[in-house]
Amino acid sequence: MDLWTKALAVNIAQILLVLTCSSWTRGEQDICDSPLVSNLQPSSFRSSSQLSSSHAPFFAKLNRRDGAGGWSPLVSDRYQWLEVDFGERSTITAVATQGRYGSSDWLASYLLMFSDTGHNWKQYRQEDSIGFFPGNNNADSVVQYKLQQPAIARFLRLVPLDWNPSGRIGLRLETYGCPYTFNVVSFDGSSSGLVYRVSPGQRQSSRDVVNLKFKTLRNSGTLLQLEGNEGRGLNLQLERGKLLLLLRKGKTSSSDTRHLASLGSLLDDQHWHHVSVERRGSHLNLTVDKHTERTGIDFELILGEVQTRTYPQSTISRRSFHGCVENLSFNGYNLIELAKHNSHQVTGNMTFSCTEPVSVAVTFNGPQSFLQLPWTKTSPETTVSVGFQFRTWNKAGLLLTFDLWQKKSVVWMYLSEARLQLQVHNEGKLVLELTAALNDGQWHLVELQSRQGRLTIVVDKGEGGSAQGSLSFPVAIEGHLFFGGCPIEDESPECINPFSVFQGCMRLLTLENKAIDLILVQQKQLGSYSNLQIDMCGINDRCSPSHCEHGGRCSQTWNIFHCNCSGSGYSGATCHSSVYEQSCEAYKHNGNTSGYFYIDVDGSGPIQPQHVYCNMTEENTWMQIPHNNTDLTKVRPTPGVNQLSLHFDYSAIDNQLLAAISQSEHCEQELSYHCRNSRLLNTPEGSPFSWWLGGPSPGWVQTYWGGAHPGSHQCFCGLQGDCVDPQYYCNCDADRAEWTEDSGLLSHKESLPVRSIVLGDVQRPGSESAYRVGPLRCHGDKNFWNAAFFDKETSYLHFPTFHGELSADVSFLFKTTASSGVFLENLGIRDFIRIELSSSTQVLFSFDVGNGPLEVSVTSDVPLNDDRWHRVRAERNIKEASLQLDHLPVSKQKAPADGHFHLQLNSQLFIGGTASRQKGFRGCIRSLQLNGVTLDLEERAKITPGVQPGCPGHCSSYGSFCQNQGRCVERTNGFHCDCSLSAYTGVFCQTEVSASFKSETSVSYTFKDPHRGGRNSSALPSSIYSDLTLREENVSLSFRTSQSPALLLYISSYYREYLALLINKHGEGTQAFILKIFVYLYLFSVFQIDQKPTEHFNLTSDTEFNAIKSLVLGKVYETDGLDPDLARLASLGFTGCLSVVRFNNSSPLKAALFLPESSPVSIIGPLTLSTCGSASSANPYASENTHHLSGKRGRNQPLVNAIRTDSALIGGVIAVVIFVILTGLAITARYLYQRKDTYRKQEGKEVKQDERPEFRYSSSTDPPNLSSENQKEYFI
Repeated sequence: MDLWTKALAVNIAQILLVLTCSSWTRGEQDICDSPLVSNLQPSSFRSSSQLSSSHAPFFAKLNRRDGAGGWSPLVSDRYQWLEVDFGERSTITAVATQGRYGSSDWLASYLLMFSDTGHNWKQYRQEDSIGFFPGNNNADSVVQYKLQQPAIARFLRLVPLDWNPSGRIGLRLETYGCPYTFNVVSFDGSSSGLVYRVSPGQRQSSRDVVNLKFKTLRNSGTLLQLEGNEGRGLNLQLERGKLLLLLRKGKTSSSDTRHLASLGSLLDDQHWHHVSVERRGSHLNLTVDKHTERTGIDFELILGEVQTRTYPQSTISRRSFHGCVENLSFNGYNLIELAKHNSHQVTGNMTFSCTEPVSVAVTFNGPQSFLQLPWTKTSPETTVSVGFQFRTWNKAGLLLTFDLWQKKSVVWMYLSEARLQLQVHNEGKLVLELTAALNDGQWHLVELQSRQGRLTIVVDKGEGGSAQGSLSFPVAIEGHLFFGGCPIEDESPECINPFSVFQGCMRLLTLENKAIDLILVQQKQLGSYSNLQIDMCGINDRCSPSHCEHGGRCSQTWNIFHCNCSGSGYSGATCHSSVYEQSCEAYKHNGNTSGYFYIDVDGSGPIQPQHVYCNMTEENTWMQIPHNNTDLTKVRPTPGVNQLSLHFDYSAIDNQLLAAISQSEHCEQELSYHCRNSRLLNTPEGSPFSWWLGGPSPGWVQTYWGGAHPGSHQCFCGLQGDCVDPQYYCNCDADRAEWTEDSGLLSHKESLPVRSIVLGDVQRPGSESAYRVGPLRCHGDKNFWNAAFFDKETSYLHFPTFHGELSADVSFLFKTTASSGVFLENLGIRDFIRIELSSSTQVLFSFDVGNGPLEVSVTSDVPLNDDRWHRVRAERNIKEASLQLDHLPVSKQKAPADGHFHLQLNSQLFIGGTASRQKGFRGCIRSLQLNGVTLDLEERAKITPGVQPGCPGHCSSYGSFCQNQGRCVERTNGFHCDCSLSAYTGVFCQTEVSASFKSETSVSYTFKDPHRGGRNSSALPSSIYSDLTLREENVSLSFRTSQSPALLLYISSYYREYLALLINKHGEGTQAFILKIFVYLYLFSVFQIDQKPTEHFNLTSDTEFNAIKSLVLGKVYETDGLDPDLARLASLGFTGCLSVVRFNNSSPLKAALFLPESSPVSIIGPLTLSTCGSASSANPYASENTHHLSGKRGRNQPLVNAIRTDSALIGGVIAVVIFVILTGLAITARYLYQRKDTYRKQEGKEVKQDERPEFRYSSSTDPPNLSSENQKEYFI
């Protein structure tokens, strides 16, 4: 054979080898359901025991009648098992069971365990949670279960859990599957390993895939290195039982490394784990078993070498991998198979087998778990040595206890707050404590030694700490040692456990440096035990992968996990539900006013909450998102740079911005350019000088300016046709020496937000410019008002299947007049989810994930069919189900600890109706969200008979938000408060309208002139005064001043009747005020200052206040006809703050401040809008405080007046109350009722005098000298 022929033969052999190696994975995709048990020899069967030779385990073949017709153990308890050896590793896809033929013996449930060696068993779990399989209900029928994930093992062990209570354990079984093809290599932690060099023709720039399986007992070591171009590479590295993917730049220990991903936990369990690393360009996927984490790098990595050999002097980890690897492939090439055939691309010293050390572990499941071992020494010794390894998640539990030869002496070794403690009790107490936390799930070695009275405890060869202590007597063990717990007291009085039981695993137990054979314990040939699983460690990491969402921190014990949601912005058992509303609109409809809020635009979705400012106006609710520069900024050109590029960083990240814009009804952003000899858009050659980038990051180039349309290449003035130079479409393009500007709003949502601007004409001599990009502002929430009305119980909307396998939350608002109906339903084969109004006062949330139906309900104290909006929030996760209605307490229901947790649905999602023929819902459903995604009810309702888009009528639910006589006005999407009849303003008419007054300030509000024909008429019909002749007055205001005396309010009439409201300082040096009211005829029946209780005063019997002319706040310039003292006081004016002034239906101060041109109001002097009247502006330690005054008189009632001042006023007047009682009644009748000749005569009625002292508004304490007989003065 010549050289050419030899080379051709080698190439053909290599091609065949590659084809063979690259096709190994296809076998797993073939049909794999052949019987595996029926043809096995009797030697392939083992069992814990057998009832007789005819009940031997090899009779346990499906449908066979040999022997006694199946296997039955000697004793029927949960410590029995049946084991099958398939002879080689096989893929098991299904298991079938049957009872013992012709008997009443069968299994009701059982466990399945698998192993490669006959030791170190691993329990098979469905959905990673459910460990048991339902069995049979008679002896003849066959029950078969297809495994969700095929198991690969040589040995199968079946453990009975429950059986027919009228019989005993009886079993025939079959398993189905196929042989498993594998190539394996083992590594001993030395420098030996496998190196595969990729040939230049095999290198790919777009995609690389590495697959392998590994098993190990060591929790750390470098598993794989992938060498790339330019000294870069990837490392797969075990650290404390987790697999890390690291990016390495260089090969030395000082190389720059970056952590890319980490997956898995407890990977040092000596079981096979599948690993895959996939690179697609700069994107990387790491998969460990069934879980994948995605990451990326900022460059493309072209792999040229794959190696399992590690060099301590040049790699990141100084620990090499110690264990076995099988089916290692790179881009489809089986590298172990290539190494077996001595391919020149693969080098290294390898052992093509997997040598596994036998390590028998024992699992303490609690609470009755214990292991009792005898102490073989029969006489006291001066030395004691006990050792073992343990792993657990619990912070507390008894590890070991034993008695000493000395009477009343006992030793306890236990965990407390995750720290190891040793306590020796002998009429005293010696406690040794180690500070290292040992509940991390890792294996920890504990060594206890005593020599000549000195006790030593060491953890992890000293890495976990050590402690020593001296005793006054030698330590000598008597009787037995108890690990993990104690038997029931009646069975073993020598063991006392004052601590909690241990839940975890132990292995490598030694007594006096001799290993304990736990298989002998299992066979009950050594010691005793209870509730243990021997030859396996059943620890599970419930935090890997973590079911805590949105950054919640996972912690766990042996049985459960807990999510700490603090600081995440989410709540619930798995941190699934957002604690924030999804928009400013939603906050408004909770009754909030303007301020900073966190909004979560997608609720329980992946987008994190963002901090925004919500500006609640009477018309719209604006959401404002700022960036790093919203001010008008002068351009400072950089020498040598023709264009200035400016980037804007927003307080929200890109996905938050885009989601907020998408769900808003309208968004806008100001864009302005101020210029002098600086052109904006139009250049002589047609390309723009300046442009901006907007939309999704990094943004699209936009060549129009604020106020214009996209693609128009214009500014706002060009759109309006009023630019300073008609030849151009922007003011700045006129290139004038005077300052001008191009400003406007950008409102095309697809182009927002503005990411950056580029300014081009900024370097010419004499050019000056400034720019401003305002904050992003949006209003409206399309999701919040998305609604549908179901007018029939048979109408419904349908949507695609709801996918909420592990976490599902549903939220919506409803209103109805019906007493029951189904809101939502989605069905599966057995699973379902449903929310319904079960009665007029109850909402019911029910579902089934395979554990049987579970219901959560909330009952309201008030009817829910009141045609008002009610909010429902339902959540289901693997820990619990919860339901909340409005603001009622959340109702919760715990999920089974080891049950099914995947919600598997396959039908359409029904809204407002049901596929199960239950009663549908009649009413409105709004803002329906499933896992943070809003369903577009309105769009679907447009094409669905019996369902109407939208749902009007919101004031019945939200009208109570309108305060202070504000009126709720309906809108298609929501409501707003009309404050036109209120003295307040704001989104809910809650903001006080206040003004600061100077001494010369005067606000005069003029009522309609009743003298329509002229002022000289002597006989005017009473109808002229009908609208201004009042039988009821309602006056309210707030004031804040240090002036005394002062006139607060003056109301005059065309008949010289007037009302004057004034204050006077009480005494010298005090800040209490006396309020005086000058009135004619009826005034108030309710009179109150601040929040004090009202008091009533009967002043007169007159019934009308006729022909009101005007109301004056502040200084009164027209004082003709006034009492001289009052006129003098009116001319002084008022200095201070007046707020929320209201006279009947008129708000004169509000009219003066907001409608001075269109209202019958005149203003003299300075009047400044202020917040001086708000509670927050009043300093409780200042001399000026705000007082709230209100007065009211009812129709045809005797006039009653009431006033309560603050405590200082009350204290000031108590001293003269007795004087008033004795003298007031004698003198008040003469002055209280006098009438003018122009009025009709009325019989005077005596009025009861207020039992308070009278104070003038001047410094004199004498009674006032009235100049007109018709005027009356009342001091209140």
